[in-house]
Amino acid sequence: MKVVIYARYSSNNQREESISAQVRAIEEYTQRNGYTIVKTYIDEARSATTDNRPQFLKMIKDSQIGNFESIIVHKLDRFSRDRYDSAFYKKQLKKNGVRLLSVLENLDDSPESIILESVLTGMAEYYSKNLAREVKKGMKETALQCKHTGGIPALGYSVDPITKKYVENKEESKIIKFIFEKYASGAGYDIITNECIKRGYKTKLGRNFGRSSLHDLLKNEKYTGMYIFNRAQSKIDDKRNNRKENADMIKIPGGMPKIISSELFEKVKIRMSDNKRKAVNKAKEVYLLSGLLFCGKCDGAMIGHTSYSGRSKLKHSTYMCGTRKNQKTCDMKAVNKDMVENFTLDNIEQYVLNEKSIKLLKLKLIEKLKESKKEYKQDITSAHNKVIIIEKEIVNIINAIAAGMFHPSMKDKMTNLENEKSIAQSLIYDIEQKQALKLDEKLIDSYLKKDMEDFKNKIDLKRIIQSYVHKVIAYPESVEIQLKVVFTDGGGEELHTINTTLHEKYLWCKKAY
Repeated sequence: MKVVIYARYSSNNQREESISAQVRAIEEYTQRNGYTIVKTYIDEARSATTDNRPQFLKMIKDSQIGNFESIIVHKLDRFSRDRYDSAFYKKQLKKNGVRLLSVLENLDDSPESIILESVLTGMAEYYSKNLAREVKKGMKETALQCKHTGGIPALGYSVDPITKKYVENKEESKIIKFIFEKYASGAGYDIITNECIKRGYKTKLGRNFGRSSLHDLLKNEKYTGMYIFNRAQSKIDDKRNNRKENADMIKIPGGMPKIISSELFEKVKIRMSDNKRKAVNKAKEVYLLSGLLFCGKCDGAMIGHTSYSGRSKLKHSTYMCGTRKNQKTCDMKAVNKDMVENFTLDNIEQYVLNEKSIKLLKLKLIEKLKESKKEYKQDITSAHNKVIIIEKEIVNIINAIAAGMFHPSMKDKMTNLENEKSIAQSLIYDIEQKQALKLDEKLIDSYLKKDMEDFKNKIDLKRIIQSYVHKVIAYPESVEIQLKVVFTDGGGEELHTINTTLHEKYLWCKKAY
């Protein structure tokens, strides 16, 4: 019987030896039963209480191919500790003709074994949840004593190895004081990050400060001496929500060394709140070319910028060079937002989204689709031929063993061949899925015409620009638009190719503004 191995360990606290022990036990089990291992799937530092496990999901998908008959785990809790997930994925495996076998739990298809397996899975789920509860209970007791509960302490603090309580790290705390004082005095994130780089100040992990790390640092109430435990909400779908506070959070004033005064923290908090309100108002301005517009002088990204001038607070919306704004090493002037966006939209209408161009583009897409299907056919033929060659080699080894010519190296050769065969069959399956995609002339035509209508009615312009524009480059005296496809009035493709990818050609046109 052809089988695959699935092994897993839960957290970074466990070691890779756990995987080796599982795999070794499974290999011994397969040798005793005369099974052939065709592939091994391993998830490291992944919990079985969730199905967010890349190798596990790949194994379930591969079970559709029919290349193996069973999945072998060291123990059922390696497969899943969630009863719903266990039942759901076992049903999928059963539909694909694949069984789940356990080395330590010798279960068959009898009604008694099915009930026993359900009990074992339920017990594993209970054990996991109970263990988490007990660990949390122990950590809560530690927290109530204002002691370190694990992980990396915040910048500015170290942990006393004897008392396990937090102590001030003098070298790091001067960074905290500098950042809080600088921000409270009116300096922005960019000024503070640049100053930190000049002074050689780093985060706890030895990285340069960025907007996100500064924001989190300035919001951290621990620096006022407040001990905080269990702040973030519990995990949902294997992800922790750090933005929402937990109802069971523990806060103890004076529980750790005070680095900054409560007055300074409150001043920073008020300024952050004011900036947040301003940012929300600014965010109403939509910058259509975000991520597509680049500086012609330094090749840096140009970012949307809104400013106000005069007593009447006249609004100016521009794109400015990010390198100039953050590092002051480029002298490219800001570009008027409406001018560069309208110029881009004019080019899209002139060269792509008009009746004549859409007809030509539709023909090009259909032609490309046909070429892709030919490529798929060649790829699938090649993969099938590879499978035939591998199967012949396997048969030759089997015949040699039957004739009494066995050598230990033959076992390794057989395993390698089975793995190669599995990869080739996975490729065939993937190509067949792509071939099944139904994309006809009528569908392409309706898609393009919908884009043209949306463009005329100014609906979802940002998506349309992203679809048809490769890049926009602003120079001091001109703007260059690089469209993904360009058609002339005469009906042919215009100008020369600047970049080629697998499925599309980027062509350019340049025009002074």
